[in-house]
Formats: sequence, structure tokens, C-alpha cells
Amino acid sequence: MNIVEIENLTYSYPAASEPTLKNISLQIPQGDFLAVVGNNGCGKSTLCKVLNGLIPHFITGSFSGSVKVGGLDTVHTDVGTLARKVGYVYQDFENQIVRPTVLDDASYACLNYAIPDYAARGLEALSLCGLQEKKSDYIWQLSGGQTHLLALAGAVALRPDILILDEPIAQLDPRHADHIYEILRELNEKHGKTIIVIEHHTDYIANYCKNVLLLKDGSFAWQLPTQEALQRVEELQACNIFPPQITLAAYRMKQAGLLSPHAPLPTTIETGKKIFDKLAYAGTQTRPQAESSDEEDIIARFHSVFASYKTIHGKDGHIFEGLDLEIKRGDKIAVIGSNGAGKTTLMKLMIGLMKPSWGNITIFGGNIRRQKGTNGAKQEAFSEDSSQTIFPDKVAVPYWSPEELSRMISLVYQNPEEMFIQDSIQADIAYAMKMRGVADYENRTAELLERFRLTELKERDGRLLSGGQMRRASLAIGIALHPEILLLDEPTANLDIATRKEIMRTLNDIKHITKTVIIATHDMQLVCEWAQRIVVLCRGKVIADGTRDEIFGNAAVIAQAGIRPPEIFSMGRALHQRALCYTVDEFLENFAEVQNEQ
Repeated sequence: MNIVEIENLTYSYPAASEPTLKNISLQIPQGDFLAVVGNNGCGKSTLCKVLNGLIPHFITGSFSGSVKVGGLDTVHTDVGTLARKVGYVYQDFENQIVRPTVLDDASYACLNYAIPDYAARGLEALSLCGLQEKKSDYIWQLSGGQTHLLALAGAVALRPDILILDEPIAQLDPRHADHIYEILRELNEKHGKTIIVIEHHTDYIANYCKNVLLLKDGSFAWQLPTQEALQRVEELQACNIFPPQITLAAYRMKQAGLLSPHAPLPTTIETGKKIFDKLAYAGTQTRPQAESSDEEDIIARFHSVFASYKTIHGKDGHIFEGLDLEIKRGDKIAVIGSNGAGKTTLMKLMIGLMKPSWGNITIFGGNIRRQKGTNGAKQEAFSEDSSQTIFPDKVAVPYWSPEELSRMISLVYQNPEEMFIQDSIQADIAYAMKMRGVADYENRTAELLERFRLTELKERDGRLLSGGQMRRASLAIGIALHPEILLLDEPTANLDIATRKEIMRTLNDIKHITKTVIIATHDMQLVCEWAQRIVVLCRGKVIADGTRDEIFGNAAVIAQAGIRPPEIFSMGRALHQRALCYTVDEFLENFAEVQNEQ
């Protein structure tokens, strides 16, 4: 039985030059766990918004064709009725949280429908989503992963037949990502929900989804069982979809004659063990060594830093408790850790958006906090801990105001749309330079537009660009003032493989502009391909700081911080305990020979 039936669907947004969805016909069976894939801008989110009636009831445009969900025609059924058939968790799920406490929010939709047992339904949804113990908590006490689960619980409470999640794990650490998908699996297998996810992470698709739907430039390409779909390596890559690393490694080995041309491509570690079992480990990779540096190379230092926030009860909620960290000129650092570990807080402290409650943070020899008791004029700052070595004998150092810090350090936010305050990206890039009286800022703006391939888009509002275009524009804004230190918060979140690679190229392109770059990310492939140094945060402290071998080769650190190396690393370790392979190329380099038969 099909729960979704679409015939000849074509849809265009208002004033669009061409349709976003083009003559789509497809069916989704009841009880499916379906991944919708395709490059950025191919119409994935638009298709899903058709299913819950947002299109065409709230988002107008040109709509033709037939869409039926659970037997209801979406054009002739109001959104309120469809919401009880189709639950939706959006990519910006925080906007779905509207009430102050967890149970209040989970039951709010049911209350709106005047369902008598709304509170019981909210409790049931929280139990299904693993949040029953948080029912009395305030929403701002939740971690990012828990907030995502609460948004899901709010949708589940209405007991819809279909649940749609747009990029459900884009901003989550591996531990929380696994938890989300385990809950979705239980809702699918034990409670009969039809699950639809818009997903770029094909390793999760391989482990959880039953079928895959591919969209190409707004058109329906195919709908196949997951194992068969992920075998189509060339077609997926042509659509900017990155197959599982294990699948790609086997595909390239087939091309090199190391595997039988008739062997199926593995998609998970378990299937990979069977396919790769005859390969020998060569152990040929060279290991990058951590670079030593002199004291004068240290440009930023955290010493015994405590940072906290006030809770609703007036108590302090601690983020950092005695954080120590040194950053050297030229560092390419990836800061990793679970949601709530303090990655974004670290960056906010560096640019002065937050102040430590105790301890010292110095940037280029100046303190970010004014000495206590000053009258507001520019003053010298002193160490509060006479035992520390940063300022022996309490030597006076300059105090940097937030405005001065902004000339030295630039932060590119996790949500790039927060970087756009003008009506065009040309004006956004020029804004900071113009306000600070930078000479010849017009030519500098034109150069940045050209460098980041934005010239043709310069008159567009940044908030209306595609995900990749917004990322490029936000980077251009970030480096406009030639910052000494560039901070990037989750720069590859929600991006397809082509756009992700484009961001990687951009990071390499700006090496001569900004020498010191710090990235906070859950993207372990980005960490392993780009970072020269990895800092692991956990429970308010740095628990590890070193090369990728020192971090990912330490099982205790991985378990404590809830991080996970790329899947190809785990595949290599499953084949040989000494294998440390972080990319497909490294895996091929080290497993490039077939074992001699004894």
C-alpha cells in the first residue's frame, strides 16, 4: 500500500525563471524508511514541503499535478489536517520550539488541536524520543541533540503516519546523531511510521534507510533499495553525492583489479570485512609530526579560564572549568567534541562576545577583559592569579576592546545567514571596510567577489542564496579586514559533497591571507583532510591536543568525548589493528595488495 502518491507534479516559486520541481511522479509505500538525496538546490526540501501542504497553501507559486498523502489530496486539504498525517522536523529545528518547558512544548501541538489527553500524548512522545527524564526541564537547559529530539517529539505527539526530517544530523556530534537515527529506526520498525529523511551522510543512509530517492535538478531520477542505490557510484558522484567511503574504496579497487569485478560493493563495515578480507596491510603511510614553536609564536592563550551562564534558578551553569590552551601563529586547528562541549563558546570568548568569569585570555599580548574597577576608559589589565606564569609579577598588559579585537579576529557563524545585514552580498562584504574607513574598499570588495566566485551574484540578498553560495559569501565577509585569526563555526554543515569540496578549496585559497585558522566542527572528514592540529573539548576542559594519530589512535579519548573518526578509519582498523587510514587514498595506499595464499 502506498502512503504517498504523486503524479505529474510541477512547481515553481514566485518569480522563478524555471520550475524547482519538474513533472515528478512517484509512490512511497507505507512503512518505508526513505532517504531523499541530490545536490544542493535540486528540490529536496521543496518536495517534502509539498507533502505537508506548506506548498501551495502557505508558500505560493505555480503548482500543477496531483499529490495524495494517506488518501488526502494536499491541494484540497487544509494544513491543519495534513499536520496530523505528516510530521515535519525542519533543518532549523530550533524555530519549532515555542514553549518554555520540555513537556509543555512536546504537548503544545496536541493542545492546539484541543485533544483531551494532550499531556499524556506529550509524555508518550517524550518517552519514544528518550526525553522522559527531561520533562520538567526548561528548553534552554537542553543540549543541541536534545533540542532536536524535542522538535521530533512535538511532531510525534500528534501521531502522524509520516515523519519527515530535513538534515536530521547536520549539526550533531556522532553520539547524538546515532541516537537520533536509532529512535527513527524504532519509530519505523516498532511503531509503523513512514520515515523520510533529507540526508547527505550516506554512511547513515547505508546503515538505516530501506530505500533511496534521487532528484536531479528538480526531476525524479530513480527510487531504489539502499544497497542497490549506493552501488551507483559514478551517478551519485555526478549528482554531488559522496558515497560511503567504504563503497568508494571498493569501487576504486575494482578499477585497479584488486577485487573481483563481480563482487558487490560494500556499504558498511560489516559487509566491508567480507569483501576486503584477502587484502594485506602494507603500513606505508608517513605520519605528520607536530611542529614545535617558540614562545614568541604563541598569539593567543587561555589560562585557567572559567566561563558560565546564569540558569533560570540563578545558579551558574558551567561551560569551562579551568581551560588551558595555547594557539600559535600559523596553526590550522580543528576544535572537536560533543554538542555542548564549548566549541562555539571558545570562539565567542576569543572575539569578546563573552567574558570569562575567571582566568585570563590574551590575544597578541593583550587581555580581552578590562581591569576591575576602571572607569570605562582604555586601561591596562592585570592577571588575577599571581601564581600564573602568563603575567609574572602582575605586569600590566594592554586591554583590547571588542572593536579592536574585531580588527584582528573574525568569526564566521555556524548559520551563514546571520552574517548578512545588507540588501546585497556586495554591500555586506563592503560594510565592515566602509565603516572602518578602509581606503579603496570598493576595489577590495570587487576582488573578494571575484576570488569567491560571487561577482554574478553581487546584487543578490545573501539570505536568498543557496547553501554553498551563502558559505562562500560569509567567508568573503569574514576575511574582508585581513584578520590575523579566522574562526569558522561548522563551515561544512548541511552541504553536499561538491559544495563541501568548494569550501575546502576556498580554505586553501586563503592561506596567504589569514595564516591562523580555527574551525569548530563535527565533520571528521574535514578534520582529517585539513587540520594540522586537533583540540578535543570535553566537560569544560581540553582532554587531548595533537595530531590526528594522537587523537583518533586513542580509544579512551574517542570514548570520553563522544567523537568518531571517518568510517574508512574504522574500516582499516577492523582489517588490521595498526592501520591508521583517514582518507580513501590512504586506505588504498595501505591495502593495495592481495595476501599470498598459504
